[in-house]
Amino acid sequence: MTKADLVEIVFEKVGLSKKEAQDIIEIIFDTIKQSFVEGESVKVPGFGTFNVRQKAARRGRNPQTGEELTIAPRRVLTFKASNQFKAMIEKQDQDKE
Repeated sequence: MTKADLVEIVFEKVGLSKKEAQDIIEIIFDTIKQSFVEGESVKVPGFGTFNVRQKAARRGRNPQTGEELTIAPRRVLTFKASNQFKAMIEKQDQDKE
């Protein structure tokens, strides 16, 4: 699914113009991205939680040369699905069997 697909769904279900639907989707994503930049979590009930996590520096190895190196500290984005969402996915899997 792409951003354009989301715009199309909002256009069809809500009845806004495509331009208005696109503006709303852009505002939502810009707000979420800004929250991540500021280190905040984003929780969507019934879907899951996105967290920005700080990873410490660590030792690593170049797989081609075997040379040891230090991997710099960095921030990563993680996602944890809600229990409700997990149950929905599991039910879908069971229905396929």
